[in-house]
Amino acid sequence: MSKNKKPAMISLFSGCGGLDLGFKLAGFECIWANDFDRDAQAIYRKNLGDIDGRDILEIEVNEIPNADILTAGFPCQPFSNAGNRQGVFDSRGMLYKECLRVIKEKLPKVILFENVKGLLSTKYIDGQKLIDVIVNDLEHECGIGYNVSYKVVNASDYGVPQNRHRVVIIGIRKDIGVKYEFPAPLSKNNLTLKHVLSNIPANIPNQVDWGLSPQALDMIKYIPQGGSWKDVPYEKLAPRFKKIRDNMKKYHSPNFYRRFSLDEINGTITASAQPENCGIIHPLYNRRYNIREIARIQSFPDDFVFLDDTPKNVTAMYKVIGNAVPVKLAQVIAESIMNQVFSKELINEC
Repeated sequence: MSKNKKPAMISLFSGCGGLDLGFKLAGFECIWANDFDRDAQAIYRKNLGDIDGRDILEIEVNEIPNADILTAGFPCQPFSNAGNRQGVFDSRGMLYKECLRVIKEKLPKVILFENVKGLLSTKYIDGQKLIDVIVNDLEHECGIGYNVSYKVVNASDYGVPQNRHRVVIIGIRKDIGVKYEFPAPLSKNNLTLKHVLSNIPANIPNQVDWGLSPQALDMIKYIPQGGSWKDVPYEKLAPRFKKIRDNMKKYHSPNFYRRFSLDEINGTITASAQPENCGIIHPLYNRRYNIREIARIQSFPDDFVFLDDTPKNVTAMYKVIGNAVPVKLAQVIAESIMNQVFSKELINEC
């Protein structure tokens, strides 16, 4: 890599570009990206440039350029606690193997995988832990192999106004002689909702929300800041919620309809944006966070635009933003990779 050249990046399962934008801000250049989701593709093109929209299964490795780093947020739903946890028995769970197919041929200097923390407890087909299979594949099945580090990180430790736990796996090719070290946590000043939700200019696009059901609207008016469905009077609950309330131990005391207060850091924003599985209710108003608000919670800048505000597009925007890697998390990790790997290369070349 020459002194004036940015490290080249190829991005698999790119989504709408949260990870790629973070790496761009850290000084990397994405030379090829791929995602099968059409809504994600449309947003990516609006903000970051071209993206290959084909199914990764249809792409030959020789169609993908060589690069210094490969990143991949392969589908996380098979490993998610919010899903059915079929893991590798879900066909999407094996898409990790498509990443490996590319890595074996391209041998990038650095690899980064991002996924839900449920991946760490998922079993492979033969009964091994999936994480152990991934580490072994990267260490022993890809050329001379990679030094692999992985960790469950909380996005709020890296400047994201959201407590979002994800596993990050980073491999550095063994001939480079570096084992990646995760950066120390940053200050959490100004990450609470009162900072995130304030001062959104009226001319910023995508300030539209997905309306809640009449049942949900009837419930949330009883939920204070910092509260949940447990604050709703029993007689105001729908029959299915009464059934759960009647036997909280059986249902593991679920915390549905969480309404974070302005003095809290928000919880994980999910792709479904349902109040039953994430804190999506605005602290002050009886509605979901709007698109721009969840974009801020995911640390997208206000000049990052999504789709047109048509009813059809609104749920699609919640989905792709909820699936994205938070931009600030990606940027902090990318800056640490730049410092630990590529800055050393520049020094050695001088």
